[in-house]
This record gives sequence, structure tokens and C-alpha cells, in this order.
Amino acid sequence: MPQQSPNAFWEQRYSAAGKIWSGRVNAVLEKIAAGLTPARALDIGSGEGADVLWLASRGWDATGVEISATAVLRSEAAARAQKLVERAHFEVQDLSRWTPSHHYDLVTASFFQSPVELNRTGILRRAASAVAEGGHLLVTSHAAPPSWSRMAEDPADPTKFPRPQSEVESLGLDGGGWQLLIAEIWERPGRGPEGQEATMKDTVVLARRR
Repeated sequence: MPQQSPNAFWEQRYSAAGKIWSGRVNAVLEKIAAGLTPARALDIGSGEGADVLWLASRGWDATGVEISATAVLRSEAAARAQKLVERAHFEVQDLSRWTPSHHYDLVTASFFQSPVELNRTGILRRAASAVAEGGHLLVTSHAAPPSWSRMAEDPADPTKFPRPQSEVESLGLDGGGWQLLIAEIWERPGRGPEGQEATMKDTVVLARRR
């Protein structure tokens, strides 16, 4: 595991390259949010902003919090290009110290997993505390490494690749304050850096605050 702080690692990764991600909304978020009434949304670890921009384009007032200043600059540029600056907002935050200052009707985190040490559970628990009454929390994670990864040769580490039940328990979603709607592994087609085809497995957890 790289011996860097999360801030340094992710800023170096974004600043050392051009655009990293596809710019497309994550498929799980697209499917789930399509059935919700647009209101106020928060995206944790928003990267280059694709999920926030998609939500904003569908009428949500969406905010992304991200540890990398370079990624936020790219997100803001994309919001200007797509004329979404009134509904798409981005913040640079040290997530290890970040505390949400508002409540949201949808809080989402897509593949919020890091190769450097990060208090993922603590951050996601704080994010969950920002879900308004009747609002939703959606957490999508890699359930296993891709077949082309060297990590695929070893059993998937449950702390790095959470399964549905462990995700529910670690985030405290099995208590009376939440209605658990989805806790499943979903599959989707994937393609590796050299064109390798594979089936990707994602842990999907959706809960509604009572």
C-alpha cells in the first residue's frame, strides 16, 4: 500500500495526468436516482464530477466533496461547459476532518475506496448523518478486484472490498432509524486497460432514513 496521505496521493494522481474518468454517470446511481424526485444531493469523493453533473442535469441541486483540488477544478470547468453552475457545486475537503453542514435528500458515494489508508467507515458514517428524514443513502463499492488486477490472485479483502452485510453493519444501517431497501451484489460488464473483458461485481446498499 502506498505510504502517502490520502490528500497527497489523490492530488498527485489527478495532477500527474489528464482526465482520469470517463465522464459518464455511474450506472447504479443512474438507475436508483431515476426513481427519485430531484431535490438536494451530496456526492462523497466526487472525482471529476460526473455524478454531480448528471444529477444537476436532472434537476437536482447537487454538491460534490472531493479531496483533490485538481479534480475539483476539472469538475467546475465541466459545470461551466455544461451550463450547470447554478445546480452543480464542488468543494475541496479534507475528508478525514470533514463534517457535513447541511441535510440532503440523497447522499451517494460511488466506489469510495482508496489504495492508501483512509477512514472510509468514519467518513461514510458522517455522510449518512447528513441524510434528511425520508432521504436516501446510496453506497456503491467494488465487491471484488477486477480479474486483470494482481489483487485478483488473492482472496478479496473484506475491508477493501466490502460485501453487502458488512457494509450495512459498518455504516449502522441495521438500526431502527433506517429502512434498508437494497443490500446486494450487482454485476456489470467491464473492460480492462488492455481490452480484457470481465464481469465486475459491485456491492450496492440503498437505505431510506425513517
